[in-house]
Amino acid sequence: MNGPQERPVRRPAAVRLGPRSAAALALVSAAGVAAFGWPLLADSGSGLAHSGDAPWLFALMLPLLLAVAVATIADTGLDAKAVAMLGVLAAAGAALRPLGAGTAGLQPMFFLMVLSGRVLGPGFGFVLGAVSMFASALLTGGVGPWMPFQMLSMGWLTMGAGLLPGPHSLRGRGELALLAAYGAVSSLAYGLVMNLQGWPYLAGMSSGISFVPGDPLPDNLARYAAYVATTSLGWDVPRALLTVVLILVCGGSVLRALRRATRRAAFEEPVRFE
Repeated sequence: MNGPQERPVRRPAAVRLGPRSAAALALVSAAGVAAFGWPLLADSGSGLAHSGDAPWLFALMLPLLLAVAVATIADTGLDAKAVAMLGVLAAAGAALRPLGAGTAGLQPMFFLMVLSGRVLGPGFGFVLGAVSMFASALLTGGVGPWMPFQMLSMGWLTMGAGLLPGPHSLRGRGELALLAAYGAVSSLAYGLVMNLQGWPYLAGMSSGISFVPGDPLPDNLARYAAYVATTSLGWDVPRALLTVVLILVCGGSVLRALRRATRRAAFEEPVRFE
């Protein structure tokens, strides 16, 4: 017997994506695709394919583009109430991440990012994912050239949850099933994408899983698949399973709490001081 169904309500506009915000997101996403995928996308005859400086150049460029995107979204859509909500959720996400650090890839922050993006939408979700990963890196001492890649990947993951279908009508078990499926796929995709960031550093190690600059795409793809299977799959699968379990067990309560908080915040109402 199904429990009581929550009455569908219109999702509050915590952040409205205008033309400037959408353009900034498109720019940083395009740069992110190039930053992650250059080993597979670069032509074998180009200088980029053989450049050992490429990972460092992208590591320096991405923080600047992320700052532009976050600042643009904040300037066009984040009011004081949205900033307060962002601070609370980012702090919660940053606090959740160390709980599973070092234990088979178990990271409970992923389920909170998926649920928050679902409730608050793609614009807020992108900023929340990036800021949460930045805060958690400072908290755990995980600052390094990989940090901007982690911020972008988590921003994509949280934004994607806000783009899932049925935001106004789908509720109950159907919504939880959708979010659990998305949580599993996105958790695995996060690991798959993040592996591309570190994989080129193995170039020249003369192993069967190393990136070989200038080699044909099928050969490098085969090496990358072997790299993922041998180095990170044992971490990515437990992360996906934990995300699914937390969404199915705690997702209903967390969604109701987030929706109640966003209704009370009344993002579409201007702030008035008495």
